[in-house]
Parts: sequence; C-alpha cells; structure tokens
Amino acid sequence: MPYVPCSPATHNRRMPTTTYRDVLRLPGVAALYGVSFVARMPAAMVGVVLTLHVVTTLGRGYAQAGVVAAAATVGIALGGPWRGRRVDRQGLRRALAPSVVVESAVWLAAPHLGYEALVVAAFVAGLFVVPVFPVTRQALAVLVPRERQHSAFALDSVGTELTFMLSPVLGVLLATRSSTLALSVVGVATVGGGLLLMWTNPPTRSAPDLAEDDHAAPGPVRVLSSSLVVLLITNLAATFVLIGTDVSLVATLTESGRSSDVGWMIALWAGGSAIGGLVHGARRRGASPLALVAVLAGATLPLALAAPVPWALALAVVVAGVPCAPALAAINAALVALVPERRRGEVMGWSGTTATVGNALGAPVVGAVVDGAGPSAGFLCAAGAGLLVVGAGLLVRRAVRAEARPGPGTDLAPARTTDPRPAGAPAAVATPPPLEEAPLPVADAADDDPVLVAT
Repeated sequence: MPYVPCSPATHNRRMPTTTYRDVLRLPGVAALYGVSFVARMPAAMVGVVLTLHVVTTLGRGYAQAGVVAAAATVGIALGGPWRGRRVDRQGLRRALAPSVVVESAVWLAAPHLGYEALVVAAFVAGLFVVPVFPVTRQALAVLVPRERQHSAFALDSVGTELTFMLSPVLGVLLATRSSTLALSVVGVATVGGGLLLMWTNPPTRSAPDLAEDDHAAPGPVRVLSSSLVVLLITNLAATFVLIGTDVSLVATLTESGRSSDVGWMIALWAGGSAIGGLVHGARRRGASPLALVAVLAGATLPLALAAPVPWALALAVVVAGVPCAPALAAINAALVALVPERRRGEVMGWSGTTATVGNALGAPVVGAVVDGAGPSAGFLCAAGAGLLVVGAGLLVRRAVRAEARPGPGTDLAPARTTDPRPAGAPAAVATPPPLEEAPLPVADAADDDPVLVAT
C-alpha cells in the first residue's frame, strides 16, 4: 500500500480555507489515520492490563504494579530518541524490524513471568516499543502541506483521545476475564501494529529531501536551539498538567465515595478534548503552543472550586478538556516546522521522552500534594506548574529575540557624511553583502518563531 507524498508545488500553494475533507482526501492520509488508530490501541491499554495482572494474578500490591509501569516508562523515555534516529537514518521498515522481533519475544513470555522478571520485561518492552505516535506525526508532516498541518495534527490528537477512551475499557474487560489473556492480546496487537506499519510504510521523508541528502556535504545538522528546548519543555508542562488533572480527578471522586463515576468523568474530559481539537483544526491558522498550554493550565483551575458539587465538576471537566487536544496538536505542528526532515524522527523521539518525563513527574508530585492538602490542591498544583513553565518559556524566548535584534546604537549600514568621488562622476551602485556572511538559524529567527507565532 504505497504512500505518495505531496509535490513541492502542492506544499507551496496557499489555500484560502481548510476542511477535514481536504486533509482526508490527500493521498495516504486517511489510511495513515486508520493504521495509527489500530496500532496505538495496545499502547493505550497496556498500563491498566499490567496493573491488573500484577495485582490479581501475581498477588502483589498497587505500589509494586507502579514499579512495573515505571520500568516501562523509563524504557520508553530512553528508547524514544534512539528509535527516532534509526528511522531518520535507516528508513521505517529497517528501524521497526528490531522492535517487532523484541516485542514478539517479550510479550510471548510476559504472561508466564514472575514479578521480578516482569519488571525487566516491561523495561525492555518500553525500550523497543513500536514508535507509532512519532512515526504518524512524521508521516503527516510529509503527506500534508504546511498550511493544512495544524488541521491534520488536530485530527491526529482527536484520534488519540478516542484511542485512550476506548482501549482502557477493552483492557479492563479482557483482564477481568483473564489477565494472562489480556497480556497476550496486548502482545499480539503490539506486534500486529508494528507489522502493519511496516507493510503500509508511510513516508517519513519527502522525495526532494532524500535527493538533497544524496548530494549534501557530510557533517552534523544543527537542530538544537532555544526554540526547540522551550517547545520540548512546553510539551513536558502539558503532560504534567494532564496527568496531574487525572490524578486529582480520581482522588476527588474516590474521596467523595464516587469512584464508580471515574470512567464517565474521564470520558467527559476526553470528549471535551475531542471537541476542542475539532474546532482548533477547523480554523484557518493554529495558535501558539505556549498560549494554548497556558489556556490548558488556566482551564484546570476551576476544577479545584467545582470538586464538591457533582454537576459543577462534570461541567468543569468538559471545559478543562477543551484545550487538551489543541495544545498537543500545536506542539506537534511546531515541532515539525522547527527542524529539518533528516532529524525529525530523533526530535519527535525527544518529544515522546519529554512527554514521558512529564507523566513520570506529574503523578508523584501531584499525588504528594493530594495526600498532604487534598484533591483541590492537586488541581492547583497541576495548573500552577503549567503556568510557571509557560511564563519561563516566554521569558527565555523574549530574551533570545532581544539578543537577535541589533541594539539602538548599532549601525548595520552606516551612511557616508562626505562623497569621496570627484564631482560629476557616475553614482556607484551599492552591492549588498552576500547572505552567507551572517547565517541565522531558522529555529532562532526573531520574526518566524513557531513556538510563539501561530502555526
């Protein structure tokens, strides 16, 4: 099932409006969404399945189940950039082959392992996990013209929300019958997703870029910049807010004796996110990732006040969900605009790592605040951390932009006060300096920063 990237002419043509039909009609895009939805399902259900397996089948506590989840998280965080670099250098199929082989072995053995061996297996599974999320976003950056990418990434975020709404429910249904069966299904789905991606082989590089690489001079490509660092930290802040909201919401409902409402409350949250993502993607232009993460953090604050009242909490959950998908979509769109194609896989891997770190930090930090001061304080902690990081990001970017501009006393082209040419001589034609004399990295340019400017 070959994918046909858009031609450079298509990428450069500006469209007056964008609809989801326009995006889905692009060659290969609808199939990519379908493949990624299926391939993401095991990643969305593995956490709850592992937890139930450790607690019910192995007879351990929830803290020990958390150790297994943490081992997988560390593996994912360490493996993301490495796998992304392999995709950049070797192509998708060669990069995925080790993941498919290792995941097959791990998940074949996992249902029959003891606790200690399962911890090791979870780490290895995380290290070699099939990189469905970054590969999907890399392919969207190739298949979709720049002016439509904010819509494409918004639709991707909505699909992700639907995956995380449905998959845990399926995982719980399977695990309540047999956690061994559930783990086996996760393994088969993980390997199947990897094979499906290898078969469809969505493009992670455009044909013109590959041709340029064949004649490019050897050497490293500069990719690290202040904009990229701020964007990655913004991604960490967004995931911190989301996991902190999740922990605080569960604690609020459990403490008030309404633990049975957790499922539909999270569904309301995800539904608000899906609505926000669809509205965001239907706009002609996207918005600044920093601004959207600030809105995400601000929308979390009302949850602290609404927690005691059930109907108010339900309404506040929907409102808090609305900025979720737009914020994540804007971050992904800015990332692909910020780096060259030949390093995009590695950078998307770092994005996955920062998201994993945000999850790993948010759960224990907000959990400790909830234990000490109550669930309402957890919402405040999650929102406050997000706003703090956004404020720091704005300060860093403004400082960099100020340094990039010439000072008030700087003369870039000083005018002569006297004309040394003889009277009557023809005027000399000014020759502008060559552009190569003072290169400015694209990612640090002062006037087109995708971290601050709408994408």
